[in-house]
Amino acid sequence: MQQQRRSVVPVVVGVLAAALVALLIYGMAAGGDDTTLDDAVKRGDRPEAPGATLERPLLDGTGQKALADFRGQIVVLNFWASWCAPCADEAPILERVHKRLQARNAGTVLGATYSDSPSASRRFERRYRITYPSVRDVDTDLAEQYGTRNLPETFVLDREGRIVAVSRGQVSQEFLDRAIAKAERT
Repeated sequence: MQQQRRSVVPVVVGVLAAALVALLIYGMAAGGDDTTLDDAVKRGDRPEAPGATLERPLLDGTGQKALADFRGQIVVLNFWASWCAPCADEAPILERVHKRLQARNAGTVLGATYSDSPSASRRFERRYRITYPSVRDVDTDLAEQYGTRNLPETFVLDREGRIVAVSRGQVSQEFLDRAIAKAERT
């Protein structure tokens, strides 16, 4: 009886280990990052920006905006939150890019807050002297369409509302310069 019990234990442990591995693989496949847009951009495609007609309330309370409202302009769509340290680090870069786009009448940076209270978001904008518009992504509906789960994330759109560059992480000046140059070549 003791011998039979000893031979069953390794089998049970093996079955449980296989089940755990299967669950991990399923979880990664089902709940991993959505890179569909990233893959399309890497192939050289310019996918339509998702959620273009989804109106979101402006953080300053002056109405609502949708990406479609910026058609004809280059848009640097940046998902951010006040509690995100890399978002704070990239804020001055995004502000400079916004001013440069505005000076040439070429486009805008559009911020989209992610799981952030309006008051904390407004304090962040004051602290970093942000002048570009930001929308409140209520319930992260817009972020979900971009596969955004981590912050910051930035999508550069050409004048026709197509994505030309994706940054899943803090942006650099060099990334934005290259992306905007690409967006200008429609």
